[in-house]
Amino acid sequence: MSLNVRAFHCPPAAVFEVLADGWLYPVWVVGASRMRDVEDDWPGAGAVLQHSVGAWPALLNDETVSLEWDPPHRMAMQAKGWPIGEARVVLDVKPRGNECVVRIQEQAQEGPGRWWMPRLVRELILYARNRETLQRLAFLAEGRWRNGERTVG
Repeated sequence: MSLNVRAFHCPPAAVFEVLADGWLYPVWVVGASRMRDVEDDWPGAGAVLQHSVGAWPALLNDETVSLEWDPPHRMAMQAKGWPIGEARVVLDVKPRGNECVVRIQEQAQEGPGRWWMPRLVRELILYARNRETLQRLAFLAEGRWRNGERTVG
């Protein structure tokens, strides 16, 4: 399992506003390149994001399913990225004064990414990827919060 933690200069609600907008998924998730569809009930449990991974012309269409939505504390997803496989991704957000700390955990669940790649190599790749993912998520949440692009108080 890969674990990354980062302090964000915004309240937890600002993070969950970004997570709630499925159309922003490829902006903060490293590897996701475009959105094809966002179900109306996203981010509720069971809702699906249709996205693509890779770069043109080598794009693969896949999906991510919301498993748990508990703002402003936690979100869990099953991210699919075949042919590499599937992973369970959990974001936990804890308030810290007027700011917050975000923790992302990712664990390979299915496919060659789980059984073919050595664990240490897989965890190093996920760690680097999710470090950048948290950086992108922070840029979005903090920027939107700072610029007043929010619906929460």
